[in-house]
Amino acid sequence: MSDYISYSYAFELLREIPVDDVALLGVAIATIAGYLVRGTLWNKPDPYHSTWFERPQEQDSARNLNKETRDISQKLEEAKRDIVVFFGSQSGTAEGFANRLAREVQIRFGANALTADLSDFEAESIARIPSSKIAVFILSTFGEGNPSDSTVDLWEWLTKSTSINLTNLRYVAFGLGNRNYKYYNRVVDIVTDALSKAGAIALLPVGRADDSWGGTEEDFMEWRDSLYNALQRDLGYKQKESVYEPAISVIEDDSLTPIDLHLGEPSEVRHSRSKAFVLESSVSALPLVKAEELFASSSKRNCLHMEFDLSGFPEVKYKTGDHMAIYPSNPEEEVSRLLKVLGLEDRKDIPLSISALDPATKFNAPSPTSLRALFQHYLEICAPVSRDTVSSLCQFAPTAEAKNFLHRLGSSKEAYSNHILRNHVTIGRLLGQAGQFNNIWKSLPVTFLVETIPPLRPRYYSISSSSVVQARQVSITAMINSKQIHADSTERILGLTSNYLLALKSAAKQEHKANPDPTGPTYALEGPNGVLEGGKVFVQIRRSKFKLPLVASHPIVMVAAGTGIAPFRAFLQERARLQSMGREVGRMMLFFGCRRSKEDYLYQKELDDIKSIFAGKLEIITAFSREQEKKMYVQDRVEEQAGKVVAMLQSDATLYICGAAAMAREVSKKVGEAMRRSNRWDDAQLKAWCERAKRISRWQEDVWG
Repeated sequence: MSDYISYSYAFELLREIPVDDVALLGVAIATIAGYLVRGTLWNKPDPYHSTWFERPQEQDSARNLNKETRDISQKLEEAKRDIVVFFGSQSGTAEGFANRLAREVQIRFGANALTADLSDFEAESIARIPSSKIAVFILSTFGEGNPSDSTVDLWEWLTKSTSINLTNLRYVAFGLGNRNYKYYNRVVDIVTDALSKAGAIALLPVGRADDSWGGTEEDFMEWRDSLYNALQRDLGYKQKESVYEPAISVIEDDSLTPIDLHLGEPSEVRHSRSKAFVLESSVSALPLVKAEELFASSSKRNCLHMEFDLSGFPEVKYKTGDHMAIYPSNPEEEVSRLLKVLGLEDRKDIPLSISALDPATKFNAPSPTSLRALFQHYLEICAPVSRDTVSSLCQFAPTAEAKNFLHRLGSSKEAYSNHILRNHVTIGRLLGQAGQFNNIWKSLPVTFLVETIPPLRPRYYSISSSSVVQARQVSITAMINSKQIHADSTERILGLTSNYLLALKSAAKQEHKANPDPTGPTYALEGPNGVLEGGKVFVQIRRSKFKLPLVASHPIVMVAAGTGIAPFRAFLQERARLQSMGREVGRMMLFFGCRRSKEDYLYQKELDDIKSIFAGKLEIITAFSREQEKKMYVQDRVEEQAGKVVAMLQSDATLYICGAAAMAREVSKKVGEAMRRSNRWDDAQLKAWCERAKRISRWQEDVWG
């Protein structure tokens, strides 16, 4: 009865409203309703709108990609392959090894092999690979024992499923790791353990690379040789004479015009199909608006603070703690050196069409392009040449002397090690040294270089600004890498991306001259077709899990050495802004280590100013390693302040560590020892606490090297 009365009352009210007002009310309601369903029932965005701006060849490749199966067993049958080489790669090293291995088993044994990104196939389909095939897993471990983005689906399937039957699967596995990290090669160990428990048959003991001493390449070669022995000894494969057989075609095509070519624009990241794929922004040419030297003038080293403007790029957004990818180019000197030794200087700008001879073959170079673009923007021609590649180059040597030189280096680990310790060995320099700098490598095919030289990848930097404080201006802190080859040499090996940024900073201060330092490398700072003129850089934002607690009053402990201070500068900026808005801010401890207080104490004045803003809530503890007879490192300061650190962690503080992996490992040890003593834990209890802290993001690390 009460509902009837209320409805009647409402009806009477409506009768008293003028007709015009009722009509206007109806129009207003219809307008609001229409707006709410905009993009759902009407004015839907065209899902194919972007294809208007795609190159025709990219549309074709996208259509072909959609047709590809997600079942690896079906793919092996369709492609008529006997071996599948899976890779789970974060930085590209595992992918490079997988491609090399697939090519080599074809050349050495005539076996048909397929490389496969783990995220391109359903993990469950691995169970359907027949026993007549062989699966190879090359898996990287990064961070705190984490799988690469493309490995996550396989990882979750193997570790969470309870009824997996892999009795038909024959496999071998190789892991990439670094002993400086606590969970050395954890991914390959977990995966292979799960494979074996599910009944899979391991044809070879697991191989493990250790990059802590730079031995990844040699470790891979040793494991690969044992695999080849097993293929012959146990599986009946016959080795044949190794003669290079191209897997791709590189053809000059004068019918193409410059507008058709990839001349240096970064190839868009191929988005992984993994549900755990890390989100990345599009690649944009961002203008550099600020570049400052952070080290004292007395220092022989350089460290830059660089800020980029996002104002003209509304689609590019970042959050505090994210990473920035910088896309560099190779120095002009290295490009010219390689073109000259190949005898291709006069053909560097002729359009090239690159294609796979087999549809199942993948390659990393864009097409169509030019030699100049390949060597300057798309191939890592400044990287050290592996001993494996040195051996492969013998067959193309222009003289007997060059062949003997390469054979000596390639066949002896000791001879190779001694040579690279005393020489800067890039592909152009090596060919010049072998050919005595006056012989042209006419028989060395471009296809070999495209297949062998790794693709030029971006380098990642921790963002040092807060998106709350400066949402449309993003900054990084970049240490300029320069390493003397040996004590008796004046020649230095220069970090590719950091020195590209140094040249950019110098050019910005001197009216954009490309080489203000006559002793430094020259870069094509204007970019392809002048798109980077005016001091711009190709940049991409990558999402990170290195984040402040959602609640500003939550206490935090931060530990950094060198440029590891970058994200903590952003953290402190953000908390200072929140405090100015009336938010309660929790207690903070910052441990920072560097060499000398007067030389490389990054952002010292800024940190002093911000400390005064927090009025006792921020404590900064410094470690200057070279200001006393006994070196003092940041982990030593953590040990000294163990009581305070433990008290904060027991009060639910979040621990953050940023910097070199070796430093992070030592800091982790000191924190663990302090927590063990304070709580009288045994090893199992300490391990459980550490794992839980990391699982709930109370212990976060952003480390490298």
